[in-house]
Amino acid sequence: MFDTIHEECGVFGIYSKNTSDVASLTYYALFALQHRGQESCGIVVNDCGVMTAHRDTGLVNDVFTKDNLCALGSGQIAIGHVRYGTTGYSNRRNAQPLTINHIKGSMALAHNGNLTNAAALRYELESAGSIFHTTSDTEVIAYVITKNRLSTPSIEAAVSASMKQLEGAYSIVLMSPQKLVAARDPLGYRPLSIGRRGEDYIFASETCALDSVGATFVRDVEPGEIVVVDSSGMRSIRENCRDGEKALCVFEYIYFARPDSVIDGTSVHEARRRAGALLALDHHVNADVVIGVPDSGIDAALGYSQQSGIPYGIGFIKNKYIGRTFIQPDQKSREDAVRIKLNVVSSVIKDKRVIMIDDSIVRGTTSARIVKLLRDAGAKEIHMRSSAPPFMNPCYFGTDIDSKENLIACRYSVDEIARFIGVDSLGYLSVSDLPKLVNKNCRGLCDACFTGRYHVDISGVSAKSKFDQKISLDIRGD
Repeated sequence: MFDTIHEECGVFGIYSKNTSDVASLTYYALFALQHRGQESCGIVVNDCGVMTAHRDTGLVNDVFTKDNLCALGSGQIAIGHVRYGTTGYSNRRNAQPLTINHIKGSMALAHNGNLTNAAALRYELESAGSIFHTTSDTEVIAYVITKNRLSTPSIEAAVSASMKQLEGAYSIVLMSPQKLVAARDPLGYRPLSIGRRGEDYIFASETCALDSVGATFVRDVEPGEIVVVDSSGMRSIRENCRDGEKALCVFEYIYFARPDSVIDGTSVHEARRRAGALLALDHHVNADVVIGVPDSGIDAALGYSQQSGIPYGIGFIKNKYIGRTFIQPDQKSREDAVRIKLNVVSSVIKDKRVIMIDDSIVRGTTSARIVKLLRDAGAKEIHMRSSAPPFMNPCYFGTDIDSKENLIACRYSVDEIARFIGVDSLGYLSVSDLPKLVNKNCRGLCDACFTGRYHVDISGVSAKSKFDQKISLDIRGD
């Protein structure tokens, strides 16, 4: 369990009517999605049915060079992936997209989300003779689709059959020798958008990736929908779509997504600004300046400032050359990590009553270190506001929250947490305010990490950490 919430993965796919440099376009898109995962990344290019892949651990700029991009060559179809692994450890073997060769051809697949029945499916597949090479549930999805492909007439029929077996969160892009396919789970936990670039069709986890390659947003993939693109154009399969409420992860708006993205019709920037305004209404305090903790706390701080009339100030400068994760080799380094990432603008803080907005509080230790930076800079008062409610429950759908004992809100009251992190007051966004973050056409949000109200049965789901440990031991042969 980390002291910050870790991101989702990001997926991207492009189908070009003519052979072109789809590798470079995918590379640019992965830059735009880098915030969703910094552990590993990869691209697979399809040229007339021949698939060429490159993937490794590290950031996009480290994994891809001019030479290995050129080696991917031109093609008509490409898919890409940036990974933060919520299931499966961080190593090159778990990097995506995965490529599979089977008796009916080949397939490459990239996945964002987390299956709740991954362990059961893996056991079933291993019992039938499947050999796994990764600890990722993406390989489980790939094997389920491959198995169904052997008895179905097309790749899209195999995906449709597989969706009846998969449980949990998944937004998928995959390609066969002739087709690009995208699919989203029936509850729509994770976002997936469709774009056009001339005659090219594009799928991406966020609209910011469409913008990065000059594509125009068309619409979102509907929950439960399969979208197929081939030489005949784009078509939709909706046999797995369900009526009723959906379950888009609300933390996409609070933290995961880039503020310039639009997810299921709602601007991420506007959602965060609304969160700040609601905090100002529910947790007003007299102060001199409102500041946001970069990056996702900034939009909420603007909303708080606009609603309260208290001036907004740039309280922190973030080191732009450090990602959301970086190596901290020893305890002293871990203690200094916040200073490396953030520096206080003292002239904004000194002798001021400060309202500090952050996206969430997990264990509280990072919040305490940030507050200490403000105290050292001379803040007279510090009032912290969280643009998320308190974390109270594990998430089984991709967000890295799986241990109640590590969630500070499960162990202490709000006043006790305030004393622990060293602030004069603390306020959280209300759970009842979460629906107000999104547009009225939103058909439902998953807020289980705050409320414990899960949209699927999780009674048989083991902790992700235990599942990871088991399959890793299996791979090592221990």
